[in-house]
Amino acid sequence: MPLPTSPVIRRARLGAELRQLRRREALTLEQVCDRLGWASTSKLSRIELGQSRPDLADVLDLLDIYQVPASARDALIVIARDAATSRGWWKTLGEMSERQRIYAELEAGAADIVEYQPAVVPGLLQTPAYARSRVAAGVLLAPEVDVEAEVRARAMRQEVLRRAEPPRYTAVLAEAVCDPGDLPVDVWREQLRHLVTVTGLAHVTVRLLPRGVAGSGLHPLTPYSWYAFPDPADPRTVMLEALTTDVRLATVLDVERYERMTEALLAAALSPEETVTALARRVGE
Repeated sequence: MPLPTSPVIRRARLGAELRQLRRREALTLEQVCDRLGWASTSKLSRIELGQSRPDLADVLDLLDIYQVPASARDALIVIARDAATSRGWWKTLGEMSERQRIYAELEAGAADIVEYQPAVVPGLLQTPAYARSRVAAGVLLAPEVDVEAEVRARAMRQEVLRRAEPPRYTAVLAEAVCDPGDLPVDVWREQLRHLVTVTGLAHVTVRLLPRGVAGSGLHPLTPYSWYAFPDPADPRTVMLEALTTDVRLATVLDVERYERMTEALLAAALSPEETVTALARRVGE
């Protein structure tokens, strides 16, 4: 069977490859667009930045201009098809917000996922009631959000952990994540029980960071997610979660810094077994 692919990552890879080919031919954006009869450079710029789903005919035209040999051409056509795909369960993403869609595409094609959260349970591990409480709490800041649609979207994303060949998933959670805060007690307990339950899956690991780590300077304030993909040529990627929009990092330097941060967090965290014990103790409190 073909390896799962992430359209958003394939778009980034295709754009980088096409940009490199253009520069190899010493062509500017304007020169390429003039040859193709494109009205402006924005279309080509968006393709190179991985910001739009490419049309295969446009990619073929670009490969002609760049005089790409058959061997390399075939590989790029496969990447272009993956970048533009609407196959499989991606067809069901219609009601997702754009932010959730990006995460869903990254998760769907990942071989390994690591998430760090300083304050809330990651979306892939949230119960419906917990997700509803958290989304509803943010409605004052974003009144346009459809709470129930967001909850359904989280549930849809969680299917990736239940498929036949799921990604290896690790969640590194600050101990504050386990505090009830303003959550109803029954919602809080159900969420903690769910965290204990998912640790029983062979491909899921949850690690708690003790509170003392927060004062050591190790604790990053911004949640982040790290993704690696079955094809090693697809760029490892980090997503930084912000209030209004998220930032995607894919340069080697940026990603390697977060990988070093992840190693340090895991070294300071409780073991998986200690984490389960701590979560079970919190449920009983």
